[in-house]
Amino acid sequence: MTKLTEENYIEKTIKGDSNAFAFLIDKYKDMVFTLAIKMVKSREEAEEISQDAFIKAYKYLPKFKGDSKFSTWLYKIAYHTSLDAISKNAKHRNNVAIDEITVNYISSVETVLDGIERDERAEVINDCLEQLPEDEKAILLFFYFKELSLKEIVAITDLSEANVKVKLHRARKKLLSIIKNTVEPELISHYGRK
Repeated sequence: MTKLTEENYIEKTIKGDSNAFAFLIDKYKDMVFTLAIKMVKSREEAEEISQDAFIKAYKYLPKFKGDSKFSTWLYKIAYHTSLDAISKNAKHRNNVAIDEITVNYISSVETVLDGIERDERAEVINDCLEQLPEDEKAILLFFYFKELSLKEIVAITDLSEANVKVKLHRARKKLLSIIKNTVEPELISHYGRK
């Protein structure tokens, strides 16, 4: 018996085989849910977004041309479905001012992070990521955690490559600022000034 490829499941789904689509859902449900929950921070809303994203993917699957990986195409749907949900619910909007970032500032953030245990550091960075606006957080997640290329991020977000680079740069600066402002006071109160 031959093993079916992802392309076979896509073809079978387009021809009306809903069981074939169930395979695609099962394969990508965690990826879609993870993106949605990172963007909206609510499990219930992320589940709704995931459902909506898969409904849209099923509906528009005949338009999938294979120009990109299926996962990139699905990320794009989940990303835009998440943004739609966010714009309908303005309470999720975050805006963080960018402080003046210098080489000394970056070095100071690294020094602060060095004072934290590895597991704690990951938790702190994740908490700080949650304070970023959803679109910037998503771009950081795509680039650093999912290790997607700029080309894939452009395909997912419908932004120009220049715009993605600008958002990535701003998001990194904001994240540095958040980390410094969050962690440093905590360390000072915990360990006292040196």
